[in-house]
Amino acid sequence: MDDIPLQVLFIALAVLLILSAFFSSSETGMLSLNRYRLRHLIKKHHKGAVRAGKLLERPDRLLGVILIGNNLVNIYATAIVTVIGVRLYGDAGVAIATTLLTIVVLVFAEVTPKTLAALYPEKVAFPATFILKPLLWLLYPAVWVINGFSNGLVRLLGADPTGKTGGDHLHPDELRTVVDEAGDLIPDQHQGMLLNVLDLEKATVEDIMIPRNEIVGIDLEHDMKAILELIRTTDYTRLPVYEGDINNVVGVLHMRKATRFLRGADHDITEKDIREHMSTPYFVPESTPLHIQLMNFQKEKRRLAIVVDEYGEVQGAATLVDLLEEIVGEFSTDGSDGTEEEITDLHNGWYLIDATTSMRDINKQLGWSLPTDGPKTINGLAFEYLESIPDGPCSFTLKGYRFELTRIGDTMIESMKVSSLADS
Repeated sequence: MDDIPLQVLFIALAVLLILSAFFSSSETGMLSLNRYRLRHLIKKHHKGAVRAGKLLERPDRLLGVILIGNNLVNIYATAIVTVIGVRLYGDAGVAIATTLLTIVVLVFAEVTPKTLAALYPEKVAFPATFILKPLLWLLYPAVWVINGFSNGLVRLLGADPTGKTGGDHLHPDELRTVVDEAGDLIPDQHQGMLLNVLDLEKATVEDIMIPRNEIVGIDLEHDMKAILELIRTTDYTRLPVYEGDINNVVGVLHMRKATRFLRGADHDITEKDIREHMSTPYFVPESTPLHIQLMNFQKEKRRLAIVVDEYGEVQGAATLVDLLEEIVGEFSTDGSDGTEEEITDLHNGWYLIDATTSMRDINKQLGWSLPTDGPKTINGLAFEYLESIPDGPCSFTLKGYRFELTRIGDTMIESMKVSSLADS
């Protein structure tokens, strides 16, 4: 090497530094690839993604060939720069050359290329596969030997060097974070819908049902004139049919079928006509998770479910519309939704809230965190805290919120003003 001209040595050193930068950037770029985007590109038959996916199937081999190449070029670069240093500065040139090479390698062959690769992994990794794939084949014997020793040590530490046990599956909470961080890639409305779908497993039918005291249905023991008036004036498409008590639901009448017997004179219509045109009721437990109930509605071809507790007592009714609104938000504007607002902004940090409003709806609309693991409505929350119906208006503080009861009935609290202490 002493006979080689300095110009040739400098050229060789420059080439080795470029190769070192290539291996450094390749390592960072390949390992920084978004695995889910990579799978998407592979499905679209992106050639660079396909090559990268093949290499990443065995990360131990990929790292082996990259590090072998990187260490070889760095060692050769060290030898060449030592020769250059000795020729130019004598014995002191060894220290000078080592110091300068360390700085050059760090800046031009490590930090800079790795930073660029971390910022633009696909632009670095996909072209690099043109070299890495044949290089792995060429250096496979050396990679196999080195991986044999390193994989043995990895297994002693209780890990799988092939990466087959790690898995790339996302936990639902991690998937929520991915959706949240999607930014402009997913419109806000679509983000909300995706997050609501993920949240279905956290809620049950009990959380969305219409309470039994608010169910509008047909009592067959009522006068037929009153029944027909209800059928003609109702805003609902389906009405539960029961005998005397809501716990005795015997069917569900669809208004489209009701038109078949409403064509005749009222005095000719009998209870038998209603029974002939109603369908069998569909009962579901109140503890059924919403994502399961959505599939059950589809499987059973039903739109209305009667919700029962563990003793078979009717607790309420749930509809497919109620469930879908948990995903897409309120979209019905007909009279069946009621004419009064459940939550009214008083513009001073306080909200006037109907006491039958569910805690989940309040949290969704106001971004609060009222407890949802106990009572389902703020009326129930107040009852649980006060342990009785107060004689008159009163106030209390609970879970970081201030409650002021504004209207109290004989059997329940009807409305209250609520404010978040964190916002005040």
